[in-house]
Amino acid sequence: MMGKSGKLMYLAMVVCLLLLQHKGEAIWLSLPPSGTKCVSEELHNNVVVLADYIIISDDHVHPTPTISARVTSPYGNTLHHKENITHNQFAFTTTEAGNYLACFWADNPGSGSLSVNIDWKTGIAAKDWESVARKEKIEGVELELRKLEGAVEAIHKNLIYLKSRESEMRSASETTNARVAWFSIMSLGVCILASVLQILTTEIVQHNVEPFAFLIVISSLVNDVVRSLKQHLSEVAALV
Repeated sequence: MMGKSGKLMYLAMVVCLLLLQHKGEAIWLSLPPSGTKCVSEELHNNVVVLADYIIISDDHVHPTPTISARVTSPYGNTLHHKENITHNQFAFTTTEAGNYLACFWADNPGSGSLSVNIDWKTGIAAKDWESVARKEKIEGVELELRKLEGAVEAIHKNLIYLKSRESEMRSASETTNARVAWFSIMSLGVCILASVLQILTTEIVQHNVEPFAFLIVISSLVNDVVRSLKQHLSEVAALV
């Protein structure tokens, strides 16, 4: 017979499992007569996805209208595509990290507004634990421990994925900042050069300076601007 401490431990494990495991989500979509509605979820590699969807209609007189469905990966690969259906399901294991998109639309634009119920499960929620229990002949606390182990492993993988995404975003932000700094310096250099050329042109017109002397002055000015830009760019590169 399980003692008081054993019951408390079992209850704690169940609570942790409920808090940690990936949940299955029931989603309701109201499809317009024309157009498409989509749901998406950001997933990392090697995540099991299982979903069932069905049309819910209050009209019991006319036949249930049909819909089409398409599921695509982050890189645009089609994972599931069905047409003229009232219900179906799809299952796959992710091979790409990113946003997975499931889109639904009515086949007949004049069918009016439709409601679609989607039972979307990912990760540990999509695993058939009853089959696992029968196959490995486990039950009770041992089965709950196995579920908890799967939940912890899924959370660990998700944290690693989020950490890698954070690193990628930080790298992209630093690259963007460097490019903006280079562009700002180049824009400043062009503005300075244009202003100086305007001043020199005015001086030449007013004092009738010879063209050869003008070219020498321009060449010297360009060299000074280039040296100044190189110095500023090296400072920006050092900061980045």
